[in-house]
Amino acid sequence: MGLINIAWRSLAARRSSAILTVLTISLSVALLLGVDHLRHQTKQSFASTISGTDLIVGARTGQTQLLLYSVFHIGEATDNISWESYQKVANDPKVDWTIPIALGDSHKGYRVVGTNNDFFEHYQYGRRNNLDFAQGHGFEDVLDVVLGAEVARKLGYEIGDNIVVSHGVSEISFADHDEHPFEVVGILAPTGTPVDRSLMVGLDAIELIHLPYQDETHSLDLTPDSVTAYLVGLKSRVAVFGLQRQINSDASEPMLAILPGIALAEMWQMVAMIETALLAITACVVVTGLLSMLAALLASLKERRREMAILRSVGARPMHVFALLIFEATLLTALGCALGVASFYALVLIAKPILLNLVGFNLGLSMLSLTQLYMLAAVLVCGTVAGVIPAWQAYRNSLSDGMSIRV
Repeated sequence: MGLINIAWRSLAARRSSAILTVLTISLSVALLLGVDHLRHQTKQSFASTISGTDLIVGARTGQTQLLLYSVFHIGEATDNISWESYQKVANDPKVDWTIPIALGDSHKGYRVVGTNNDFFEHYQYGRRNNLDFAQGHGFEDVLDVVLGAEVARKLGYEIGDNIVVSHGVSEISFADHDEHPFEVVGILAPTGTPVDRSLMVGLDAIELIHLPYQDETHSLDLTPDSVTAYLVGLKSRVAVFGLQRQINSDASEPMLAILPGIALAEMWQMVAMIETALLAITACVVVTGLLSMLAALLASLKERRREMAILRSVGARPMHVFALLIFEATLLTALGCALGVASFYALVLIAKPILLNLVGFNLGLSMLSLTQLYMLAAVLVCGTVAGVIPAWQAYRNSLSDGMSIRV
């Protein structure tokens, strides 16, 4: 009978403690993989929110703040940019396209984004994916609204429905613009970005709903006075730093132009310490699980001295006894890792629809990454090494010590 088979039968004979040890290790492994997966998915989700945009321009503030409120709709702008300043950049010969953004209104907790049809034509996410319409089309009239996929799904809106937007961004508002109801003319396909949780209306509509009510809207001058921010696409990326410097040094109005990729990198540097702390805490949980296995093996040695002595008496060498304990520790760790991987995938499957419904975060599911495989290998090696301590003690136990009766 091989040592691995003997180790398996020995664990089966002590199944209660073995099962508890495996469960402890599996939970710690699932937590380790889960934290790492969530960290990478969050970073990937943020990075894929916007692509193909060379510059983001807003009122002078911090890079991270500008990125958060203009793209992720988190926080508020410190100030707006005048329409004249926006037009000056939009008409620059180096600029291919611009997407103006006006924020400040909402509908049942979802952000209303004032923009124009260039948004649907030029905005890209992920690997330069364009926005697609699941139903309908872009703006054709002043009071047209296009819904993100989550807004339409959660609020049950369809093409032709009328909605009223509110001033401010809170879920409960006492300043509804009910004199100017919007008509749903388009619903965008899901993107997994903040666009899904937004309502897009025309800049002229934003201007209209903040004017005193008038029956005739087509005769009004609805040119906006300002915008919150705007996205810029250049004809050649070679010109990006020159235009950025030109905007940032504009003496007529304090503005800030940022590169989305650099701003994202800066944001992740700010949270790097939190990431490290989370991984460190999770690693401590894994170590705790391995220590519980070590404690269980050490606690069982005194009861198993006679078992070891019998093995020695039938011809097992001290090295065989040593190897037996090593195999047991390795088996316990391997089973814990296998169950931990299964638990990790089960938790992701359970959390995926919950996170999507609650916060609109699309938690991806994929094969284990190379980093996660290294983590599992490290846990397995540490578990095997932890088995050296009880194995060494068993190795030192003599035949006579095992056969003697202790009171």
